Amino acid sequence: MPVKTLIKNISIVNEGKVVIADLLIEDDKIKQIGSLNADSTTSVIDGTSKYLFPGIIDGQVHFREPGLTHKGDMFTESKAAVAGGVTSFIDMPNTLPNVLTLAILNEKYQIAAQKSLANFGFFLGVNADNLDEVIKLDTSALLGVSDDGLYFTKKGNLLADNPAIMEKLFANCKSIITIHSEKEAIIEENEEYYRSKYGDDVPVEFHPKIRSEQACYEATKRAIELANKYHARLHILHLSTEAETHLFRNDIPLKEKNITTEVSVHHLWFTDQDYHRLGKLIKWNPAIKTEKDKKGLLKALLDDRIDIITTDHAPHTLDEKQRPYFQSMSGAPIVQHSLNIMLEFYKQGLISLEKIVEKMCHNPSILYRIDKRGYIREGYYADLILVDLDKSFTVDKENILYKCGWSPLEGTTFHSKVTHTFVNGNLVYNNGNFNEAQKGRALVVAKKSS
Repeated sequence: MPVKTLIKNISIVNEGKVVIADLLIEDDKIKQIGSLNADSTTSVIDGTSKYLFPGIIDGQVHFREPGLTHKGDMFTESKAAVAGGVTSFIDMPNTLPNVLTLAILNEKYQIAAQKSLANFGFFLGVNADNLDEVIKLDTSALLGVSDDGLYFTKKGNLLADNPAIMEKLFANCKSIITIHSEKEAIIEENEEYYRSKYGDDVPVEFHPKIRSEQACYEATKRAIELANKYHARLHILHLSTEAETHLFRNDIPLKEKNITTEVSVHHLWFTDQDYHRLGKLIKWNPAIKTEKDKKGLLKALLDDRIDIITTDHAPHTLDEKQRPYFQSMSGAPIVQHSLNIMLEFYKQGLISLEKIVEKMCHNPSILYRIDKRGYIREGYYADLILVDLDKSFTVDKENILYKCGWSPLEGTTFHSKVTHTFVNGNLVYNNGNFNEAQKGRALVVAKKSS
């Protein structure tokens, strides 16, 4: 007998509209949308005054498994994700070992299948060491290849700082190439200057001066020029400057773009003024920058030069964050609260619910060609979240689910809350309670004809 759940009288936010209707989930799919009645075998949820979103697809996380599980793992971080409405994620290759072969990539999929409460996908890592092997592969079935985070392993791993390597990859790789775009030579020069003034513990307020607008802009401009030369499919990760937004197009639909980009929620939420309050807790690469950059990024998100919203969720222990500047790890945990951040902007009148869903749900599905997810449509997987826009809570250590046990948002009061999260039709999260019996599934790349 099929497992059925009927959500009654819910405001469905989907494909540019908000419509009040009922929605029937049968097993792992959305069976029907309309005016519906339950039979005796159907569980019913009253959605009155709540909103139904497609599950969020977070296109950039660092869940740390394998090899760095003292910070986070597939289970803990996916649990935090699901509580925040993220039903699918794509994880970066800088775990240990780095994901530089298909064998290691497949091992990560096997780990996630056993542990992740959310659906999962992974990028194959690419750098100078494995470039020749990657371009020999048929990468068409992969979500993409990426260099993100690999610069932590050794210098010279940023593709954006190696035009010869980047050119070879763009000329030969047919999948999406996602890159961390900063120019290492500029960063190193800035590091030397500030080290000469302050020694090894540079005040973190200078982080955006070291990882500067110039370092970002020059790297992104060059990467786009090379990608256009070879008609490569390039995605620039975690854009952080207003200047860079002008390098991207909004005159064609996302499906037709070869060059795309994203903004991570912390670059929309924080500014350089927050370093005085939060210090190294908000040390990210690329750096959080000025109020002008924050406003410019939001403007570009709204006018479609920026295509998707991600988190770059990157947990570290508090000890790893609080070390002297050059030893302090960059990155922070934020996946549990990305939707809360965007809904605060909605409450402030800065963005619509429809636009939030477009950038967090629809567009990641389009960009990475994810099969039957990211929309509320009959026949699609029932990855769904119910949101109460009138339910407030304050972030504190009691409700943080990250393994590292802290958040740069501690003390922040949000005025909306995810109440239910369905993953493949399973009610995994229900008002603070988890059903961990069912695990997520691997994201599948849709065939181009579909």
